Amino acid sequence: MIPRRTFLLHFVIPVLLFLSAPNGYSAGFQWGKFARQPNAFFQSEEAKETAANILTWQTRYGDWPKNIDTAAKRTAEDGDPGGTFDNGATLGEIRFLARMFRITGEARYKGAALKGLDHVLASQYENGGFPQRNPTRPDSYERYITFNDNAMVNILEFLRECETSPDFSFLDPARREKIKTAFAKGIDCILACQVESGGRLTVWCAQHDERTLAPAKARSYELPSLSGGESGDILRFLMSLDDPSPEVVWAIDAGCRWYEDSKITGLRQIIVEGDKIMVADPDAPPLWARFYELETNRSFFCGRDGIVKYDISEIEPERRKGYSWYTETGKKVAAQWEIWKKRFPDR
Repeated sequence: MIPRRTFLLHFVIPVLLFLSAPNGYSAGFQWGKFARQPNAFFQSEEAKETAANILTWQTRYGDWPKNIDTAAKRTAEDGDPGGTFDNGATLGEIRFLARMFRITGEARYKGAALKGLDHVLASQYENGGFPQRNPTRPDSYERYITFNDNAMVNILEFLRECETSPDFSFLDPARREKIKTAFAKGIDCILACQVESGGRLTVWCAQHDERTLAPAKARSYELPSLSGGESGDILRFLMSLDDPSPEVVWAIDAGCRWYEDSKITGLRQIIVEGDKIMVADPDAPPLWARFYELETNRSFFCGRDGIVKYDISEIEPERRKGYSWYTETGKKVAAQWEIWKKRFPDR
């Protein structure tokens, strides 16, 4: 029997916090609230206690669990939730420990940060992709190259930070070279995964097969598709590169044009008694679906039965209410594309 505290901590509370949070990560470690703290904070007893707690949550591989506040004290009842890169896990903990080492010089923080970084680097596939976690189960979608919830983009942004942030000034030349190589391979993988349909480049699926790079199925309602959500964050990441190659430029232009061509107008999502309802509204801002068919680019929806529907009202209420089927990501893509084109007018 699962202890009551373990059940609450690992199942009930994370689900409630995930559903109530705008980004779905509030139950996990939040590096952002620490990143803004002055150096003096990292010399405080609060910071040392937080770091001590984080160390207890690190797995034998070097990563940390998701949807758990690893800054909180761990007890014997918490069990072994396992580590992952999903939902922003692991990378924030490494950042915190790196900052702690820079400020305090305590070797245990450096050791744990290096163990975490080495695990990240060791998890990359030869083709440049990253799985959701490592090690993975061969029968699970966690082995796929994971763009879902920005897992791979988060890792690449972290690797770039390792090259530039003073918090990682302790890294040796050999690791720096590995980081540089891993970052370049990650970009190559993103370009290789961009889906071609009807003779033109489009965007990405939320996850791609780690061997063939083809769009892949995750959960029963997450079918191979073009993602109107994750693809936007991939494009915004590519547009953040300082010296984009011709291949990156081509990928950005193709992806941004796909967003322009795939926007949905005249519909507004409203909430009626807790349910998501789509209503006609000519003044509604554009929306983008979470999923588009690979061949037709038609937006679709899917319940737990795995059957494609073309109207959100046709899937069960639990999935209709419990998933983000529409997104406004395309507006951010368009805004950044305009800025990017001014930065690189000759590309």
